[in-house]
Amino acid sequence: MTSPTGTTEIIGILGGMGPAATADFYAKLVSMTPGERDQDHLRTVIWSDPTIPDRTEALLGNGPDPTPWLIDGGRVLREAGATVIAIPCNTAHAFVPRIADHVGLPIVHMIGEVARHLTTLRPAVRTAGLLATTGTVRTGLYQEWLDRHGIRLVLPGGAQQNEVMSAIRAVKAGDHTAATASLAEAAGQLTAQGAQAIIAGCTEIPLGLPADAVAVPFVDPAVVLAQALVHRVQAA
Repeated sequence: MTSPTGTTEIIGILGGMGPAATADFYAKLVSMTPGERDQDHLRTVIWSDPTIPDRTEALLGNGPDPTPWLIDGGRVLREAGATVIAIPCNTAHAFVPRIADHVGLPIVHMIGEVARHLTTLRPAVRTAGLLATTGTVRTGLYQEWLDRHGIRLVLPGGAQQNEVMSAIRAVKAGDHTAATASLAEAAGQLTAQGAQAIIAGCTEIPLGLPADAVAVPFVDPAVVLAQALVHRVQAA
């Protein structure tokens, strides 16, 4: 069935990682969509499953593999009519190769979209800083994609990375204010290492770190993913 806006696309959001980040992503998708009335917006199915095991703990070998939950979520979205999948969780993208064939729908790769977005910034970004979960950092998700575009990545040191993880946990617990100082400090250290842009490589980070607290362009992957989805639907 074609919607009143003329598209057959239905966006499936595989969320719950965490719930606040999922809600934030949907709000960003709405704000990125040009329109003056309800009918101008995108048809969307949201599966928010907070029981999905912690992705970082799984990658560090300290918790269960979330792959079965992710596959099940993809099935729920497909059966609900979704035609394309968005996963507003950076760390979950480490599991995309394991679930892609099972989901049976195209997955818009958030980290790949961020890498492409960085190439469009002016002045050109040659070095980017990453604030992310330890799981995302250790799997090299961003390193791999940025290398393809010739962009160097700088990361927090061990103690600073622990502070970033503590800030992410604070946001998940609903305490956004407690996270701001440590995240701003970490961003400042990355800028001092030559970062010309800071990637908020965990969807909780923009909830705790205002863009105006960062001295260089602050790239929110959730915004980039939302823009990519809007462009995909418009192209269709």
